[in-house]
Amino acid sequence: MNPNTLSRVVVTGATGNVGTSLVRALADEPRVGSVLGLARRRPDLDVPGVEWAEVDLSEEGHEPRLAGYVAEADAVVHLAWRFGPTHDPAETWRTNVLGAVRVFDAVAAARVPVLVHASSVGAYSPGPSGGAPVSEAWPTHGWPEAAYTREKAYLERVLDTFERDHPLVRVVRMRPAFLFKEEAASEQRRIFAGRFFPGQLIRPDLLPLLPEFEGLRFQVLHTEDAADAYLRALLRDVRGPFNLAAEPVLDAATLGGLLNAKPVRVPAGAVRGALSAAWHLRLVPASPGLFEALRQLPLLATERARRELEWEPKKSSLEAVEAFLRGVRSGKGESTGPLAGHRIG
Repeated sequence: MNPNTLSRVVVTGATGNVGTSLVRALADEPRVGSVLGLARRRPDLDVPGVEWAEVDLSEEGHEPRLAGYVAEADAVVHLAWRFGPTHDPAETWRTNVLGAVRVFDAVAAARVPVLVHASSVGAYSPGPSGGAPVSEAWPTHGWPEAAYTREKAYLERVLDTFERDHPLVRVVRMRPAFLFKEEAASEQRRIFAGRFFPGQLIRPDLLPLLPEFEGLRFQVLHTEDAADAYLRALLRDVRGPFNLAAEPVLDAATLGGLLNAKPVRVPAGAVRGALSAAWHLRLVPASPGLFEALRQLPLLATERARRELEWEPKKSSLEAVEAFLRGVRSGKGESTGPLAGHRIG
């Protein structure tokens, strides 16, 4: 197989935030022959050049169907992920971990030459005390309190074994920062704030104050820029992990300027306590463990992606957040199960 051309690419989780952007990028790429998007539910989304098929990776017994879908693939991109229910980590484990193992097994059985896996900044161990950005060599042990970070870190170990046992498969691990685009904002609001949180409230005139706590410093990336990095990794003879993030780093001051809100120092313990109470009452889906994981995340150094993929984000982190805010306020979404929006007015 020529690494610069791909006859068929199969994408799991193709109806999600990254998936919808990636299948469009693949369909527009002349070096890609055909694209098959896999999802639990077939979407009402017409992308020229993209075929759709249904498969539930969390269910035993779907392995033969999955095997058939990847049998003729030149590359498989595994994006499928379930963020909730956060009160039932066994449920997310079935989709995220066992589902990923089923995909990896299918890739090995079909001898697919390329596997690109969606890892995350969340796979990393807490960053250095000085806050310096970390390279892809930083340990990937996650943060134990959150299912998301535990599962992302566990799959890094699974892939370590996979690469050892299948050295002829070119494995790429993408480790992006938080990914935002306007069309995914409704889903992300539901994931972190709950489906009943009114997006209209996220307006500067209604949010004069912004809580600032220790550890509020993170990176984001526009989803379209992440999809571009995935495409480049597919079409180049590269392997291993790649950090993905845009500038600038976001903190209370940066967010305050974006929202025209004044940062107000609040003890992290108080924020965690309030979130914990709301989570136990099932008022919000975001767990206190996920809040603590956010405070521990390292900053990402992206030199490897810029050098080996010749990748450069087209949008700044501020533009990515602005896109998210527009989507939350408007209720915009894609015509897929995960991203369906609820328009306002």
